[in-house]
This record gives sequence, structure tokens and C-alpha cells, in this order.
Amino acid sequence: MSGLPKPRKDLVADDGLAVDREALDHMVNLRKLSLRLARNRSDADDLVQDVYLHALRGSSSFRPGTNLLAWLRTILRNLASNRRRDEFRARARVRVDEAAVSHAARFQAAREASPEQTLLSQVIAPRLRQALESMPKGLRDAIWLRDVEELSYSEIAARLRIPIGTVMSRISRGRRLLHDLLLDGDDGTAL
Repeated sequence: MSGLPKPRKDLVADDGLAVDREALDHMVNLRKLSLRLARNRSDADDLVQDVYLHALRGSSSFRPGTNLLAWLRTILRNLASNRRRDEFRARARVRVDEAAVSHAARFQAAREASPEQTLLSQVIAPRLRQALESMPKGLRDAIWLRDVEELSYSEIAARLRIPIGTVMSRISRGRRLLHDLLLDGDDGTAL
């Protein structure tokens, strides 16, 4: 027993060593889930390590006798979600193609059009239209109904005659695909 770490007093139930062992027994399950969420072995390993770190730090919120695996999976999903959100925010920084902007600036806009409207109509709109047209119809329809026509999820589900969960999935996947298509144009330039 000298090779095992001493159980923390705040993570123990009646038998603290049993809780620690159970937590370590779930490592394989957590790693499988983290691989599905991260899709990268090193990121998945980092996630699992962070799960155990957060579990130890937040051990006072665990109720002994409840489902330890479910608690650890919840921590894992929350950490993965937070990482995706942080990565999205980092990628969402605006990158502008200087040549396209200067090309748009050369056009004389109508008096009522603002510079932003001119840029949108001459540069961004064609790329957005092209990206939307290249998407699968199911994803494109869901994105259009939500983001352009501003329908609710239930209204979209009724119009497309699909379950609301499918609507949410298509919108999520469609937005991600549209984002990637706009960032990675055919010519390799970013908008």
C-alpha cells in the first residue's frame, strides 16, 4: 500500500480508499469520452487530467453514495465545452482580406449606402452566398430559417417536419461548417 497515494479527507465516504480507487477505475471510460469530445489524443489526455484535478479541487461538492462516474463525466463535458467555446472565441477574431477591401473601396457607393453596406454587398455577400450554396440542403435550410428568417426552433421543426433535436443539431453543425467555409475560402484567403 505504500505505492498508493493517501486519500484526501474531503473526497472520502465511509471508505476513502474505495472512492479513490473507483475514481481511478473510471479513467478508461473518461478517456474514451474525452477522445470523442476532443478528437485528439493529447487534448483528450489533457482533458482527463483536468477532470481529476477539478474533481480533487471540487471534491467537497461530491456526495458520497451517488454516481461517481456521472459526476466525473459531467466535469469532463463541462471542461470540453469550455475549451471549445474558448477556441471558437480565439478563431472568431476577424481576419480581413486587404485586397478584397481595397477592391470594394474603389467602387463608388450610392449616396445612401454606408461603407459597411458596400463592403457587405460587394465582398462578404458573394462569399456568404457561395458558402451557403455549397452546404448540404438540410443544414442550409435550418441555418436560413433560424438566422435569416429568425424562426424559433419549434417553428423550424414544424416547417421542416423534423424533431426539434434534429433542428438544433443541424443549426449547430451548419454554423460550424459555414464558419469553416468562410474562413477557408477556395483560394485559401480568409475573410
